[in-house]
Amino acid sequence: MLSHHSRFEGKDTDDLPRELVELGRHLHKMPVSVQKELMDSYDQVVDCVRRRRRILNLVQEALAQLRLDIKYLMFDLEVTRRERDELKAQLDELD
Repeated sequence: MLSHHSRFEGKDTDDLPRELVELGRHLHKMPVSVQKELMDSYDQVVDCVRRRRRILNLVQEALAQLRLDIKYLMFDLEVTRRERDELKAQLDELD
């Protein structure tokens, strides 16, 4: 048999969709000749799924950071507007 058995057990499969893990288990039960034909394609799909998940996580983190940055910018804008209004009021009092 091929040495891909660990791919279908435990921690390696935690980040994979249940259907993909199940497909891997079915492939593992097939004759070695069929496994050899299909495992390269299966491994490519698994790698692609993991890569997409990593990209999605990076995008989600970037969006969260962007939201936080926008909150800080809105706060800074509000403080700047208050300061401007206070300075205008002081200038008007001098005139």
